[in-house]
Order: sequence, then structure tokens, then C-alpha cells
Amino acid sequence: MAAGLKRMLAAGLLALCGPLWAAQKVDLDYHVHLLPQSDQAEVRLTLARGSAVRSLDFDLGDGSRYSHFKADGQWQLIPGKDTRGIWRPSADKASLSYRVRISNTRKNGTFETRMTPGWGLLRGDDLVPPAKLDQQDGTELVSRLQFELPAGWKSIETAWPRIGKQRFRIDNPARLFDRPTGWMLAGKLGSRRTRLGETEVTVASPQGQGMRRMDVLTLLTFVWPQVQALVPRHPGKLLIIGASDPMWRGAQAGHESIYLHSRPPLVSERGNSPMLRELVQMLARVNDRERSDWISEGLAEYYAIELLRRAGGMSDERYQALNDRLARDSKGVTTLRGEQIGTATQAKAVLLLQELDREIRLKTRNKRSLDDVLHAAMRLETVDTEEFVQLSESVLGESSTVLDSKLLQ
Repeated sequence: MAAGLKRMLAAGLLALCGPLWAAQKVDLDYHVHLLPQSDQAEVRLTLARGSAVRSLDFDLGDGSRYSHFKADGQWQLIPGKDTRGIWRPSADKASLSYRVRISNTRKNGTFETRMTPGWGLLRGDDLVPPAKLDQQDGTELVSRLQFELPAGWKSIETAWPRIGKQRFRIDNPARLFDRPTGWMLAGKLGSRRTRLGETEVTVASPQGQGMRRMDVLTLLTFVWPQVQALVPRHPGKLLIIGASDPMWRGAQAGHESIYLHSRPPLVSERGNSPMLRELVQMLARVNDRERSDWISEGLAEYYAIELLRRAGGMSDERYQALNDRLARDSKGVTTLRGEQIGTATQAKAVLLLQELDREIRLKTRNKRSLDDVLHAAMRLETVDTEEFVQLSESVLGESSTVLDSKLLQ
């Protein structure tokens, strides 16, 4: 009886003490006021309890886009090629505010991000730059994002879950510091929405920009069963945004979002699809290192072609014609190794991956394929050429003749 009483008392004490051991949640609110007249956004970070954070060490790039810093607590700006800003908040409710320039051009003069009197196409990664967070033990930041739009601007689209009219919840389990990354679009917009499997899909563009929103949704609907079969990770939300010239004529993935120029076709005359390539990049998240850019770029292009083919959107004749073109384009390539590869090297990487897939299927009697290598690479934080060979050979169950190539040395 005494032993039973002790156990009951111990259980009662654990129940009382349990909440004290749980992480204490502290609100971190982002407020973004878009200012088209000055091509800027005014950003304010507010911590409900500043003492929960020892410091936030921001990477401001070359520092040219950020200005007008004001902080509760200590703010230290360290200029240089890699400008840093270190915020040590005051103990109570504490805010840091600054301004960031929105429009950013590429070397060819086209816009990567842009603010006009009627709309703004921007990256959350620029609104709140990356930072190293040093927080008190036993605390968890709960982050939300609120936009203040100019007069006449109707809406804002982001890839984050909406919790109010212009309000979003920011939660990225992969990061300690939750910040509002990904593509965003605000202003007088046209949008189309659908649900594909577990994913809410939105295609949006400023009005009058020639974005073929229904074409985008139709292509996605067509290939989505193949996407689901290939990639086990299905986002709750996918945002695709676009605009016309003078925006950059390309496609680029962000956090659960894709930028797409509105003019080029969704499937090119060459047979490839920039949108599907970026979709694979976004979902697979294969990050390479050690001059192994051919892995992520090659896999993305390979599966952009393969998804279309598996869905029935490419005949055998067209597939062969595409491969003939890849072979012509990559004729002079002698190595795949490099930090950033060009289109010819990417074409050669696709051909190598096709050979590897055939080798795996043949040697495993169609029980395994390149899909298994992709899944293994997705589980790694980063992958280099040597590791990719090891992953492939573990799937094969023996050494690979295809990967024993001068192209990878």
C-alpha cells in the first residue's frame, strides 16, 4: 500500500511539473507595409518577450537593399562584402524595423523582383534576410506575417497558410528561425485555384500580364498523379505566380512556390517544361555540394521530361527526338563537375541519368529504378558525386558501369 501511495504521489508531481518542462511559446510577429511610391517595404519584427532571444545575427548580403534600422535593445551593423546586422532585443516587448528595396534586376536588365504602382512581385527571402538565432533554452517562437497593402491593392498571395485577410502563419519545422520565405505577389490580381490531392494550388498574376492561368492548372492536373507517385512529400499549399516583360524570362522555385514568366510556353518546342523542372526542384529538395551541381540540375530536368512522359504527354517518337537533341546539345561536354552548370552540361547529365535508370532496371529485373536513388538522395541534407554513386550502387546491389565514367571525375 505504501509503495502504491508513493507511485500515486510521484505521478501527481509529474503532472504538476509537466507544463514547466514544456517549451514556452513566444510570439514573433512580422508586419510588412508595402510602399510602391518609394519601391520599398517597411518591415517590423516584434517579439512579445524580447528576453526569449539573446540575439538575431542577420546576413544582409552587400547591405545595399536595407536601410532605416530602428531597434528596441542593441543594434550593431557590421558593413562589408557580407554585411551583418546583429539585434540583441530589450527584455520586454521588443521590435526591430527597417526598410528593404523591392525591385531587383539581373545582369541582362530584366527584373527578378519588381514593384509597380499597381502590384508587387517579391521574395519573402528578401523581406526578412536569413539569420542565426540564439534563443533561450525552453522557448519556441510562434511566427505570423501581416501585410499592410497600399490603397487600391486588393490582395496578397503567399505559399504560407492564411489565417486572416492579409495574415499568414509561418512555420518551417526544418528551421529554428521561422521567416516568411518563398515567392509572393500583391496588388490587383487575377487568380485561379484548385485542389490536387492534398495540395491547394493557386495560380496568380497581376491583371493584364498575359498569364495563362488555366493552362498552368490543366498541365498540373494532368501530371499530378505521377508527381504523387514519385515524391512522397505533398505540400499543403502550392503557389505559382507570374508576370510579363520586363520580368526575367525564366522559371524559379522558392518555398512551396514557383515564379514563371507568363510568355514562354509551358512545354517548349524542345519538349521540356521549365515549370515541371522547378516543381521537381521544389518538391525533391536535393541539395548538392563539392562541384556536384549536375545532380540537382540533372535530376530536375530528367524528371520534368519523365513526368510528362509517364502521364502520357509524350510519344515514343517525341521522346527519341528530344534525346537526339540532348545528344547534339551536349556533344562537346567532357565533364559534369562544376559549381554551376550550363544547358549543355545539364543535357549530358540527363542522358547519363537515363542510362543509369536503364542499368538499374535491367540489373534488378525492373524491381528498382532511378526513383529509388532520388528517394535516397532526398533523405540526405546534401549530396556530392561520390555519395550519389554510393546511393546508386546500393540500389543496384553492385558497382555501376554507367557511373564509372570520366564525366564524373
